[in-house]
Amino acid sequence: MAPGIRLSPAARSLFDEPLAIAVQGLGPRQQVTLRTSLRDETGELFQASARYQAGDDGELDLARCAALPGGSFSGLEPMGPLWALQPQKPFWRLVKRDVQSPFLLQLEVLEGHGERPGRLLAQAQHERAFLRDGVRRVPVREGRIRATLFLPPGEGTFPGIIDIHGFGRGLSEHRASLLANHGFATLALAYYQFEDLPQEPKELHLEYFEEAVNYMLQHSQVKGPGVGLLGSSKGGEVSLAMAAFLKNIKAVASLNAPVVATCIPFSYKDKIIPNLALHEHRAKLTNSKFLDYSDISDDVFQAPGNQSLIPLEKAEAQFLFIVGQDDHVVKSEYFATEVCKLLQAQGKENFQILSCPGTGHFIDPPFFPLYHIGSHPIFHKRAVLGGEPRAYSKVQVQAWSQIQAFFKKYL
Repeated sequence: MAPGIRLSPAARSLFDEPLAIAVQGLGPRQQVTLRTSLRDETGELFQASARYQAGDDGELDLARCAALPGGSFSGLEPMGPLWALQPQKPFWRLVKRDVQSPFLLQLEVLEGHGERPGRLLAQAQHERAFLRDGVRRVPVREGRIRATLFLPPGEGTFPGIIDIHGFGRGLSEHRASLLANHGFATLALAYYQFEDLPQEPKELHLEYFEEAVNYMLQHSQVKGPGVGLLGSSKGGEVSLAMAAFLKNIKAVASLNAPVVATCIPFSYKDKIIPNLALHEHRAKLTNSKFLDYSDISDDVFQAPGNQSLIPLEKAEAQFLFIVGQDDHVVKSEYFATEVCKLLQAQGKENFQILSCPGTGHFIDPPFFPLYHIGSHPIFHKRAVLGGEPRAYSKVQVQAWSQIQAFFKKYL
């Protein structure tokens, strides 16, 4: 029997779903290299390779066989061929802009463990998709709102979530599309540098975000009486400000977000939350010659009455703070811990913290590769973003299931 790659699901899976990989038809205890690759939408190549030895029966099942040292990962890591993908262009991030087309994953089994790969023994390709059959993608241009709504299959009503990304141009849909596959009506909301939205806003008006909340609550397929917010980095900060000032916010999952206004002040009606000053000169150069920006802001918790602190004690929502212990962009664990102490002091218990070891600033849905050194979201210089691939791959799965459980509970 010629060697062959067996995948389950066979031809297509969702990007956040596990993929079972096995190789059949090898020689007893044969040494092989498994190489995976995909190209992003700009054509940049991401690759991973791992060294394996088949069993006595010539079978290689990644759920039972540990990868040997010397590849992109080692040990029992059934999803290693995906989470260990690394860009061939240094400091490049895997991004999905068009969620209507899948990523195409290539798998190759090569003879031996040499630095130069041996003969090709088997190959396969597999689609990693972002939309389950029946999920609807609806562009939204209502009033000032610039967004995309993803609706799960069926005619029923669904818990509503507004997904707000951090600094980064345009409209990001990958996380919202994946959430809709799990039964949530999810609005991916742009708030600057998209179509006719401001390029460089001087203030973020919470009235704009309030319009998005009202749009969701008036939608015939969104189950009221309130919505959830999912925000990362600046988007998490926006979500926290929305919870503090707007009605009908039931649950907020905040990923590595400041609990203060940063870079751009917030305004709502006659109230302004001024932004906290960032001192770029405080960035440190690491041994690897990259910048570390983790200590560039003043400590609002050491300055009582600081006006930049978002007044979360006014919020009625439940909070889930997901924080990377190795975040080098925002002191997210410290921020979450301190703000929860303030809430506790006011007799509130509407919060939980998921503190994630080996995790840096970017927390993507499962199986996106770690982006640990790259462009700083604000200063656009090469910087340490944090994280370690294996630990992060575990956190992605845990955080993603916790986010869904949190919204199911409170929406």
